[in-house]
Amino acid sequence: MAERDDIPWDHTSPFFIEIDVVASDIDGFGHANNTVYLRWLTECAWAHSAAVGLPEERCVTLRRGMAVRTIHLDLLASAYEGDRLLVGNWMADKNRLKATRVYQIINAETLTTLVRGRVDFVCINLDTGRPVRMPPEFDAAYQNTLSA
Repeated sequence: MAERDDIPWDHTSPFFIEIDVVASDIDGFGHANNTVYLRWLTECAWAHSAAVGLPEERCVTLRRGMAVRTIHLDLLASAYEGDRLLVGNWMADKNRLKATRVYQIINAETLTTLVRGRVDFVCINLDTGRPVRMPPEFDAAYQNTLSA
């Protein structure tokens, strides 16, 4: 999508991806299932990580990863089959052990905010599952883009 200055992002300069809502995203109530929003946030986080040089394969090689600690989502409006969505995220509150991603999902046509969310992550050793300090690559790549 070409840069647009009419997107009502809550904060400046998000990293974002575009999502097309497809039939398999829709539940029995006729709108995107609640679990699908979380999948879209996860897709955005991995796309952002890859864009800053930390795709999943690199994390596995380093034997380090960012594990979800807490999730908070405000589901404000529904998405429907055929909708095009913008899923944006910002890094906040990063330190050597943990980081927070702040999210916003916007309908690209109506410019309605559908979801606001916050996910807290902790860096873990993939061999032990225990929290560890972020390796230098993580520390360099995951820069705070939001003061939250």
